[in-house]
Amino acid sequence: MKQKMMILCMAAVGATTVLHAQTRDKGTLTGSLESNSIYYVDDSELGAAAANPDDHFGSNNYLKLDYTRGKFSAGIQLEGFLPALQGYDYGTYGNGRRTILGSKYVAWEDGDFGFRVGDIFDQYGSGLVFRSYEDRTLGFNNSIEGVWGHYSYKNYLSLKGMYGRPRLYLDYAESAVRGADLTLSLSDIAGWKSASLQLEGSYVNRYENLKDNADYVDRLTTNNLDMYAVGGNFNWNGLDVRAEYVTKTKDLPEISSATEVDGNAILAEVGYATGNFSALGTFRRLEHMNTMLTLQGQGAGNTLNYLPALTRQYTYMLANLEPYQVNAEGETAGQFDVYYSLRPASNRSRYWNFHANFSTAYSDKNITGESRLLWRDINADVEHRWNKQWKTAVLVSVQEWSPTHGMDDKTYASNIFVVDNTYKFNSKMALRAELQYLYSTDYEKDWMAALLEFSMAPRWSVSVSDMYNHGTTKVHYYTASVSYTRKNTRVQLSYGRNRAGYVCSGGVCRYTPAYTGANLVVTSSF
Repeated sequence: MKQKMMILCMAAVGATTVLHAQTRDKGTLTGSLESNSIYYVDDSELGAAAANPDDHFGSNNYLKLDYTRGKFSAGIQLEGFLPALQGYDYGTYGNGRRTILGSKYVAWEDGDFGFRVGDIFDQYGSGLVFRSYEDRTLGFNNSIEGVWGHYSYKNYLSLKGMYGRPRLYLDYAESAVRGADLTLSLSDIAGWKSASLQLEGSYVNRYENLKDNADYVDRLTTNNLDMYAVGGNFNWNGLDVRAEYVTKTKDLPEISSATEVDGNAILAEVGYATGNFSALGTFRRLEHMNTMLTLQGQGAGNTLNYLPALTRQYTYMLANLEPYQVNAEGETAGQFDVYYSLRPASNRSRYWNFHANFSTAYSDKNITGESRLLWRDINADVEHRWNKQWKTAVLVSVQEWSPTHGMDDKTYASNIFVVDNTYKFNSKMALRAELQYLYSTDYEKDWMAALLEFSMAPRWSVSVSDMYNHGTTKVHYYTASVSYTRKNTRVQLSYGRNRAGYVCSGGVCRYTPAYTGANLVVTSSF
């Protein structure tokens, strides 16, 4: 298996060095390769066996090719899971060991008109009713295999529609999805110069012939799910306002649900920016908004709409230890950010950046009996560049979260402190050091973490890190990594121990079990 994987990677990388952009009259060919492979080892201290007892190996691979000539474009994506990495839902389908034609398309763009046949990626409004996208970190790809088209009239009107079947991991669902989205620019129609006002309406339908199925006959009253959204955007003199309302007809909120329920959502955003100051506030209420691609599929990737957590997205280890999971069946949530920057005109290399963030979420009392706290995070960070060589960032975060998703009054609290220093020796060499501490009297109690990274631009980067729970488990989660970049190709090799928990991207998360192993990541583009 490992020899086959090495041959596959070498062949794909070799192809990127042979193929070049073609001349304009023959069109342009571009491509990219991504290979993520892990060799798992047994680790008795984790209490978890290796992912694959047979060869302890997993590998996710993607080769994408796109061709463009004038108004015409076409592309394919080959995907190989040999087998799928541990923690990815790909592994629940055919043991995750499969090579597929993951996506394909042909498209034509001619001014205000265009169409696409194949696999479709699109979003209506904020995504509350529909978003099809690929996220390899999460193992998501819910593209729609079918037809898509759009038409625009000047800047006044934009209309797009699609129809097809959704992809579910390594195959396609037996449902059908159709939808349309209309945007009107009232400010352009009225000839406004200093302000912008747009209205948008969306409709999405999912059809699945299950009403007469023995497993659903007592639970479904129709084969159709309909969702409607209406929203607007207003922008004037640094002020930006967005609002959206969504309603959906009766649907099973979970595959095992006994009865259908209808749902709705409200989203409101207000932002303002002037000079060195900016602020953004977001409010969202969800009620039965978990919308599946198919009622016969499972996993976090079985989703038709996009419901990211309204929380700050951290990159620091301890601040991201217990990320919030959206309660799509019923929550009221909000987030507020304030930014301010001080940059002296006499010395632009010395500056202060201030940021404060607050986010919270409460459960729907109709689901949890009473409205209870699901999440709260009060945090602030300051970044200061002392001179051209030295930069420091300090973060403080106070988090409180419900381990039962609001089913009782119990909450856990964490107090997190981070100091992040970067020192540039010259234009190519830099050293970054992180020190982190988490204080808590709950759950696993106290943690500490450290990271040291040395980079030699543009090619080499070496790092070591350790995250240690000295509260209850006394387990070290260590990692050592080295990466090399040449032109458009990057190779990274790491070895370490990984804690069980949620891996998040863009506010959406998947659960991954604990493991220890060596990780090889190869990315290349041409």
